Amino acid sequence: MSHMGEEQRIFVYDTTLRDGSQGEGLSFSVEDKINLAKKLDELGVAYIEAGWPGSNPKDEEFFNRAANGHLNLKNAKLSAFGSTRRANVLPENDGNLRLLMQSRTPVVTLFGKTWDLHVTNALNTTLEENLNMIGDSVQFFKQAGRELIYDAEHFFDGFKANPEYALATLRQAAQAGADWIVLCDTNGGLLTWEVPDIMARVHEEVDPFGIRLGIHVHNDGDLACANTLTAVRNGVRQVQGTINGYGERCGNVNLVSVIANLELKMGYKCLPEGHLSRLTEMSHLVAEVANLPHNNQMPFAGRSAFAHKGGVHVSAVMKDRRTYEHIVPELVGNRQRVLVSELGGQSNVLHKAYQLGLQLRKGDSEVRDVIEQIKQLENQGFSFENAEASFELIMWRSMAGYKAPFELRDMLVLAERRGGPDSDLLSEATVKLQVNGEITHTAAEGNGPVNALDAAMRKALLAVYPQLGNVRLTDYKVRVLNDGGTASAIRVTISSSDGVDTWHTVGSSTNVIEASYLALADSLEYALVRGQFAQAVAQDESEVVAGV
Repeated sequence: MSHMGEEQRIFVYDTTLRDGSQGEGLSFSVEDKINLAKKLDELGVAYIEAGWPGSNPKDEEFFNRAANGHLNLKNAKLSAFGSTRRANVLPENDGNLRLLMQSRTPVVTLFGKTWDLHVTNALNTTLEENLNMIGDSVQFFKQAGRELIYDAEHFFDGFKANPEYALATLRQAAQAGADWIVLCDTNGGLLTWEVPDIMARVHEEVDPFGIRLGIHVHNDGDLACANTLTAVRNGVRQVQGTINGYGERCGNVNLVSVIANLELKMGYKCLPEGHLSRLTEMSHLVAEVANLPHNNQMPFAGRSAFAHKGGVHVSAVMKDRRTYEHIVPELVGNRQRVLVSELGGQSNVLHKAYQLGLQLRKGDSEVRDVIEQIKQLENQGFSFENAEASFELIMWRSMAGYKAPFELRDMLVLAERRGGPDSDLLSEATVKLQVNGEITHTAAEGNGPVNALDAAMRKALLAVYPQLGNVRLTDYKVRVLNDGGTASAIRVTISSSDGVDTWHTVGSSTNVIEASYLALADSLEYALVRGQFAQAVAQDESEVVAGV
């Protein structure tokens, strides 16, 4: 297929704020939706579907604020979503259509029934009246000068059940003046090989009207991305979906994967020039606002998407990154990562050394020592795949001349309840640290033993290292590693941030306090030494091998 001029443009329609918010465990405040709409606009999507004005007070408030200048979108058009008129009601008397009209958005997206099963069993009306509902509703907004996107709900299931009626609903929307007709796989069960033949029938029906087509696919069969890309190959020019694939049941199609594939592999243009590299940042931002963990293994944007663990893989990637990477990670704003574990070899360690600016060579005793230490620590319950800061410290400590900024001499942590079962639990920690040759003895209370330990260590260190005042613990996880009950080995991972960067450390022990201390001490030590030793390496990592 030739992609030239306007034919090369794909209009990205983001429905994260509406369809995405219907996903289990996901809820956006009005402020969240305002902020995300601005970020989606900066990313450069063509349409932002922000909600259903008649469905809840939050969406009503959002559209009021949008109409009063709170958004000022530069790239995207804002769309309000709703259904066609009710059966046997004039459009001007339909409450939902009136609210859509009052939303004042430049675009209105209407969904109507395509599947005869839904018309008769869900709407309890006739097939003929459903056609009138579609035509009247589309015309209502076109006469008011609004851009109208018609979502043919359940189109593919409807086509397979009754192709003539499904096509008749599209024809009705086209005759009424719809600007776009979007084919929806609402139940998400479409098979990719079904798309071309169905699309051919659709083109026969709507092409004479000069109407552009879109696709809206759910992921219940795990084929949403493949179905969307196939629809584009068969003439669709609008793709609807959500960031990270959030949505009802198994979710909508993931726009991150769709956009990356369309731009990098299929020759289409989805975003403004240079904006593709913002995809990973956008993906993580939406997860953060949604208060959901980001999927490490998400294609293109996941933390593990370009991570290499096996020694053979790492060795090959160091010679030529194309050996195990299907795209250059930086194109979508991600980066290559080399994981260190007992499965890795010298190549993994050498690659990390290169990133840190350390001059190590294959066969060096330091490399062998690091590999042996990693294997021993992992056997004790440590894991460095998501604790890169702890691994970097192992590397620094292996170098001659490295001096730790502090050392533990003594530690006591108490948890005590005074005054009976209804009183608060008191946690107190006492530490002795050696800092610059001096022994510092401090104590502090906290809302738990780890918090008390953190406070006591900071009290000892802040006078000498005031930069630690910017460092805060952002996440703390405990994992039981074996089936030994309360005597099990424990792994603690800590995430820390200085407001700009985030790093992860690990500790392991049969004692949760000791495991917590090890992770906490690594976090503070890393904050102190990374700026002192880390070197910015500007050259492409694919050139690593030349020096190894």
